[in-house]
Amino acid sequence: MVLLLFVVSINAMGQDKIKTIGNKLRSGSTNTTFDAVKGKLVGVEMNAGKKQVQLLKLSFHTANRSSDSVAFKVNVYQMAGKYPNNVNLVTDEVKGYIQKYRDGNPQLTTIDLSAYNIKVAGDIVVAIEFLETKNGSNIGFSCGLLNGGTFHRDSEAAGWKKIPVVGADFSVRVKKLN
Repeated sequence: MVLLLFVVSINAMGQDKIKTIGNKLRSGSTNTTFDAVKGKLVGVEMNAGKKQVQLLKLSFHTANRSSDSVAFKVNVYQMAGKYPNNVNLVTDEVKGYIQKYRDGNPQLTTIDLSAYNIKVAGDIVVAIEFLETKNGSNIGFSCGLLNGGTFHRDSEAAGWKKIPVVGADFSVRVKKLN
């Protein structure tokens, strides 16, 4: 009996502690839209906690009204007061694609971040940066009201702006680190 309890406690200590940060995923209405313009960023503030975590997977729903997929990369910034700073914490280029419009329904986009070993703590902004300009793209993000707002920046040279009432539903799975 003692041996069984010992084995159970060792297995419990070895399990990874996984949680989700960011906004609740919704596939419903899209209230926040952005044109896909090279260099434009769209992101959401998240609290990663006081202790360091590793980012595992980014998820969000979109309605891409373009006739083609839209390429983006993932950026992560530390908050500096009311706005994110301009230092990207992602050292590798983590690319993804928002699929072209199908069936009139928002589509789930997920990006596996686990291989990039992105470690963060505190308040961060997880953003996507469009890698190309797609005329008529008008990317609609599923969002919620009063959930922290959406940050956006038109280019690297531009300053951050915030839509305070409507927050894009970006969600990130993270692993707590010791």
